[in-house]
Formats: sequence, C-alpha cells, structure tokens
Amino acid sequence: MNSITRMFAGAALALASSAALAADLVETAASAGQFKTLVAALQKADLVDTLKGKGPYTVFAPTDAAFAKLPQGALEDLLKDQEKLAAVLTYHVVPGEVMSADVKPGKVKTVQGQPLTVAMNNGGVTVNDARVIKTDITASNGVIHVIDSVVMPD
Repeated sequence: MNSITRMFAGAALALASSAALAADLVETAASAGQFKTLVAALQKADLVDTLKGKGPYTVFAPTDAAFAKLPQGALEDLLKDQEKLAAVLTYHVVPGEVMSADVKPGKVKTVQGQPLTVAMNNGGVTVNDARVIKTDITASNGVIHVIDSVVMPD
C-alpha cells in the first residue's frame, strides 16, 4: 500500500468513526428500532430538539413493549396532553452522562424535577419499578439505558 492509499484509508476510517459517534440520543434511539413509540412521543411533546441538544443526558428509555404494558387508553390519553406527556418523558431523563459503572443506589433528580429511585436487586438495576435490561448505549450527547416499563412521576 503506498502512502497516498494509506492516507486516504486513514482519512476514510477517521471519517467513518466520527460519523458513528455523531448520532445524538434521538437518532440513536430511532435507529435501534425498539423505541418507535418513544421517538413518536418525543416528537408529539416537542422534545426532539432538547434531546438533540448539547447535553449530556442519561435517558432511561422504555421500549415499545414497555409502552404496550401501559393500561389500555393510557398512551392515547398521554399523547393528547402535550404538557403531561412532556412531564412523563422528561421524568425518564437525568442531567449528565451516567454510565452503568457509575450507577449508585438512591434518588436521582430528573430533568422533570422529581427524583427517580435507583436500586440494585439480585444483580440487576431498577429505576422505580422498571428493570434496566440494557445499558450504556452511547450517543454524541449522552447515554441510553433501556428499561422494561414506563415510569410515571407523582
């Protein structure tokens, strides 16, 4: 391989790795395929720009299956009330980037204002009553931890 080919290969690698890191929280969630309801709710609540912003944020992201576990009609009611929807969604967001290795049991203040309770049970982590099922999905402006239920503020 000559030096020009190496230079182009190196530039292509650098470009590819920076592009991979460029996805923000919303783009990362959208590309995962299991957060269609969450992404649609973020759009409805007008929170997309916030979660595309500088951050960093930690998002406890409910899957589509988690939203499906809500009582019948609850999601539809939330989607009709932008203020309440925004409160529920921002309750899933913590300021700063908290990787799983840094999680400690206790209360954690959310962007919404009320705290979440983080606990470690039987080798797993829970956030309120939701179980964390996947951790440390990194984005350019924070991290996503996947949860199996939607958590509701008081």
